[in-house]
Formats: sequence, C-alpha cells, structure tokens
Amino acid sequence: MADVMLMKDIEETADRLGIDLAQVDFDAIRLPPGEDFGIISDDEEVLQEESLEFDSGFGNIIVVDNLPVVPPEKFEKLEGVVRKIFGQIGVIKDDGLWMPVDPSTQKTLGYCFIEYGTPQEAELAKEKTDGYKLDRAHIFTVNMFEDFDRFMKVPDEWAPPEINPYTPGENLQQWLTDEKARDQFVIRSGSDTEVFWNDARHLKPEPVYKRPFWTESFVQWSSLGTYLATIHRQGAAVWGGASTFNRLMRFAHQQVKLIDFSPGEKYLVTYSSHEPSNPRDANRIVINIFDVRTGKVMRDFKGSPDDFSTGGTGGVAGLSWPVFRWGGGKEDKYFARIGKNVISVYETETFSLIDKKSLKVENVMDFCWSPTDPIIALFVPELGGGNQPARVSLVQIPSKEELRQKNLFSVSDCKMYWQSNGDYLAVKVDRYTKTKKSTYTGFELFRIKERDIPIEVLELENKNDKIIAFAWEPKGHRFAVIHGDNPRPDISFYSMRSTHNSGRVSKLTTLKGKQANALFWSPAGRFILLAGLKGFNGQLEFYNVDELETMATAEHFMATDIEWDPTGRYVATAVTSVHEMENGFNIWSFNGKLLYRILKDHFFQFAWRPRPPSFLTPEKEEEIAKNLKKYSKKYEAEDQDVSMLLSEQEREKRRMLKEEWEKWLNEWKRLHEEEKLLRQKLRDGEASDEEEEYEAKEVEVEEILDVTEEVLSDDFDQE
Repeated sequence: MADVMLMKDIEETADRLGIDLAQVDFDAIRLPPGEDFGIISDDEEVLQEESLEFDSGFGNIIVVDNLPVVPPEKFEKLEGVVRKIFGQIGVIKDDGLWMPVDPSTQKTLGYCFIEYGTPQEAELAKEKTDGYKLDRAHIFTVNMFEDFDRFMKVPDEWAPPEINPYTPGENLQQWLTDEKARDQFVIRSGSDTEVFWNDARHLKPEPVYKRPFWTESFVQWSSLGTYLATIHRQGAAVWGGASTFNRLMRFAHQQVKLIDFSPGEKYLVTYSSHEPSNPRDANRIVINIFDVRTGKVMRDFKGSPDDFSTGGTGGVAGLSWPVFRWGGGKEDKYFARIGKNVISVYETETFSLIDKKSLKVENVMDFCWSPTDPIIALFVPELGGGNQPARVSLVQIPSKEELRQKNLFSVSDCKMYWQSNGDYLAVKVDRYTKTKKSTYTGFELFRIKERDIPIEVLELENKNDKIIAFAWEPKGHRFAVIHGDNPRPDISFYSMRSTHNSGRVSKLTTLKGKQANALFWSPAGRFILLAGLKGFNGQLEFYNVDELETMATAEHFMATDIEWDPTGRYVATAVTSVHEMENGFNIWSFNGKLLYRILKDHFFQFAWRPRPPSFLTPEKEEEIAKNLKKYSKKYEAEDQDVSMLLSEQEREKRRMLKEEWEKWLNEWKRLHEEEKLLRQKLRDGEASDEEEEYEAKEVEVEEILDVTEEVLSDDFDQE
C-alpha cells in the first residue's frame, strides 16, 4: 500500500506545484549520500534478499566433494579425469582447477574447487554432476562455493522460529462483486500501464489504477484473474488487492523474458535465456517454477535450447512457449514437456516425474492436454518411409494407459484442437495425394466422453480446399472452419449433433466469399466474430450461429488484435504499435454495435481480466435461464435509469451549447449598438441600418492619375 500512496502523494504534489511528471527524468534524481528517506528501492530489496553473485564475486565457482584421495604421482591423472568431466559443461578458467593437499601426507584431501567463466555455467555443472558416479566408492557431491557462506550462518543450537500474529489479508476477488457486473481490462501505451472498468452503459471506460513504468516489457493476468504480473530485470512480480493494486509477491529470476501461470493460479513458470562465455556454445536456458503464494522455487530446469526443444528430433522443431504444458483441470496436478522420443510428465506433489520415468514415444512430434481431464493427446508422424503409419493416441495420466489410438496414412502434417469442456477432440490431418505432388485436408473427430471414444471422419465438399482457420464453440458442440483458395474464402459451420442421429456430425451452413481469415467465438458460445485481419484491413462480421444470420458488419481499419470479454457481452478490437497510425482500441457489443473508441499513441497491449468459473451448478444456471425475465427486470430498470441519465446529460450538453451561442450573439448585438453613431456618420447622417431603405446612385468622380510635361524641339516650329 505504501507504494500506491507514495505515488499518489507525488502526483498530487506535482499537480499542486504545476509540475508535469512526464517531463521529469527520475533517473537523474540523486539523494544525499547515505540517505534513502526510509524507502528501500526495488533493486536493493532483491539484492538483500537473494544475495546475488555480484555481491561476493564467487558465483562462478563450485566445490566438488568425494574425489579419490591420491598421492602426488597420480595428481595429473586425477586432474585430467576431473577436467574431462567438468570441461564438457563449460569453459574452466586458466588455473581454475585447484585440489588442496594435506601437508603431512602430501595426498589430496578428496575435494577440489573449479572456476568457470560465468555463474550460469557453474550452476549447470552443479545441476548435471551432483550425484555423478565416478566409481562405486566415489559419488560426487557438488555445491556452489557461495552456499558455504550460507551454511556457516546456520546456528549451532536450534531456536524456535518467531510466530507472527495473524493478520487477515485483502479480498483479492473484490473486483468480482462490482454492483454493475462490469469487467476490467488492462492496457499499455507509451510508458503507462492502466487498468479500467468497461463501463459500457456510460459508453466510456472508468479508470481504476494507473502507473508509469510499471513493467519493463509486458503485463499478464493470471489464469483466473486474481493477479496481474509485471516483468523486470530482477524477475517477475504479482499485484492485486481489494481496492487497488499492491505488490503481493516477488519472484527473483534474472533477465526473465517469459512467464506462464498454471490453470489454477497455484504456480508461476518463468523463463530466461543467457548468452554463454564461449561464443561457440549454445545459450543457457533457465526455467523456474514458483509457488505463487509463497514465492518459493518448487523446481528449476536448466540446460541448452536443445534440451527443451519440441519435436522428436531434438532441436529441429525449435523451442516453443510454454515449454511446460499444464494438465489435470484446474487442480494443477500435472505438467509435461516434450523431448526427444519422450514426454516427461511431472506431478506437483513432489515435482518429480510420474513413476520416476518419462513416457517413451518414438519420434513423438506434438502433444496437448485435455482442458478438463488428465488425458494427453499425442501425435507421432510416419516412420520408415511410410511403412509405419502416423498415429494420434489418447493417454490417461497418471496410469499412462492408452485409451484410444488412430492410425493415419500418407500424412503431411497434423494439428489437434480440444473443445473447451474436453468433450471433443478435432485432429486436422493434411494428407499427400497419390502423386505426392499436393495435399488435401480432412478431420478426425473424437467423441471423448462417449463409450469406446468413437471417431468420425469429416472431409469438406471440396477436399482440396486450404484450411485457413478452425475453432470450436466454447462449451458447445459446434465448430467453424474457414476454407478455400480464393481471395474471399468460405466459412462452414458444423455440429457434432444432428436432428436424426446425435452420433453424426452435420453441416449447418456455408457462408460464401467472406473477407475473413480468423474466427473468434464468444466465450458463452452462440455468437462468433468473423474477422479479416492483416490483408483484409480489419473487416468484421458479427454472426448469430443459433439463427444462422449476420447481426452486423463493420470495420476497424488495420486491426491487429481481437479479444472477447470473459462474459461474452463485449468484444475489443485493437490497433497496436505494429502500425504507426490509428493506435488504440474499440469496444463493441456482442451484436456489433460500436460503444466507444479510445485512441492511444504507442499502444502496445490490451487484455481483459479473466473471470474464475461460476460456482453455480448447471441446474441453477438452467433455472436462471428459464426465469431470465424476472432477473432482468432489475437490470432493465437500471439500464433505463442510465439511459435517462445519458439523455439528461445530452440535454444538458445541448443547453450549454445553446447558452454559449446566445452569449456570443448578445455580445455581437452589444457591439453593434455601440458602433451605431459611427455607422451613421459614415452614411452622412442617415440613421437607418436597413439596406432596403436606400437608393443606389452612380456618381462620376474625376481623378488625375498622372501629369507628364513634354518639351517640343525648335525644328518643328521652323518647318
């Protein structure tokens, strides 16, 4: 709270003194030596808490214990073995290996010190070699040199920890109790980050919180909207509160670049990439998994990009984010990553591999979790030149039992799409034709919740059509596909149910020749926004899938981003700083009415605040839907009040404009009266100002324009 009040006080003082804070260079401000006015900076807090390596200077040194004790004649051989093992991980400095010797016996003491070029290489060496088995009698124990300073500070006698009195925390879900049932969103423009209420009734956003230089790259809401995360050089931070945004926790991770929340918000994954001291070596990847509430590192992963690459052939497919994908519903029980010929699945009770081993899948290329159940869908391409077909498999976790498998032939590419409730899985399969010169696309549709998981094949009427986009209806049974090779592709809607047979997919309709290349379903289903981004310059079509009719068409020129609010009532379209002009965002109603438009220079980011799932049972939701008219009366009355207020505001605005006009008119009448005598004088005493009472006369006036004198010569007179 101190941070918020401090900034507020500074802004109020600046306003009172007439100082524009945007013009102030805060980095140029210097306090008197030794004086901090009781305010510890962010950098100082992190340095004090984490004791980073540049405080002591020994972050690149490790201590290796349980080495063989050898006489002088075997020193060189032992040193060669140690250098061979530890030199594979990083560059050991010149004279960077030291094995102490017992002066009385001239034998080594069984441990050594190794100095690397960078702290990252030293950390990787500790990670890779701690527990390394040289032989039966010698298993390495590796520690960071800096750790010994911490070990020495442990008191010899145990003392009970100090118990702090309990203080109740803030209600971090307070924003969900808004009486107007509004949603919040965050934007970044220039150096400012701002949070607003979407006050659609008043056709404008209502400010909640604003802070300059709040983050150094981007901000990100947690999965359920409880926290807002910011990124800094020292790590990440999460913010929240009942009435404002206070810093709740810090997560120290130097040079963090990317973050990801688990679905239940229990854990935060952070990622960074560090350049090695040797240019020939690969970058060093560091991934930490933090407990969001305590800030404790639950597990860390370190290695090269190849160690975290996706795809069955190591680094060919490259590294994609998030590296770890969460499963098991909202309980955050499991997370997994793909490796070479394996899928490593971890459980969060111990943060170790399930059954202490990875799931071996030869040449696995991709996988994804069911959004609601601990089920993994994985894809394996063809092997042996087509002798072994490609396949999609469903695997139950933690038993690792294969629930269903489908072999696929002549496969070029494959992509999997889960429906939000985990009821269906669509597999888009690109297949080669017999000549291998072209491909065509079809869909394999899995009905996950039905007995034996039946699979249905769907091919488009023109199976050679290129698939541009695919999207499931959230919480529903329908899906949409954009397909075609024309500049204006077609859009088809399908249902996993049909009137005659609920177990067959059926086509609902096809919209011909649409300017669209992206699909955005409302989170509540039923409505979909057909968008033409990039080459289509922001064409928008709001479509009602229940009625199979277009509700509205519109355009947001050069739109780059589209996002529905979590309730499905409103949708935002934005033009970010990818384009230099027209930066800002528009807020639309679900049926395509433009509610308001906000322009912002250097606009970088727009994100709605997510909502947690409703606590209402399906039966209660159904009851509310049946009695919607009864519940809606209250909101209709409120809407009418707001409408009257807006009408009153509009009338007040017009009244003020009329008063301003009359004031201007009366001023000119006053000036006209004051100049009456002057006008009468200019009219030679005529009093009237009416032009119709005067007779126009033409008056000739002679005026000498020029006089010239010419002298004639005498020759003319003589003649």
